[in-house]
Amino acid sequence: MNTSTLALFVGTLVLGAGTFAFRFAGPVLKSRMSLSPRVERLMAVATVVLLAALVATQTLLDNEGGFSGVARTAGVAVAGVLAWKKAPFVVVVVAAAGVAAGLRLLGVS
Repeated sequence: MNTSTLALFVGTLVLGAGTFAFRFAGPVLKSRMSLSPRVERLMAVATVVLLAALVATQTLLDNEGGFSGVARTAGVAVAGVLAWKKAPFVVVVVAAAGVAAGLRLLGVS
């Protein structure tokens, strides 16, 4: 085994062990720590805010940092409305893709 293969193998093992330890620590430490209801509520809100920021940046920005276009934004908006109305996941994905593809077919980018 050459040094680059060994380094890749060791790095994979270290990252795997770290991931396992991080995921294992949650349930173990949950019983030893107590958070106030306010902190638990803030953490729940922070999760939603971070997810919304991720959706917004992936929807509105392209790879170069410019506006991604109307088609992608409209597709994600349709997906959001259908998900809010509790449509089946397959329907949400197909409708969003259909709207984006249809707009692009019409020349709207």
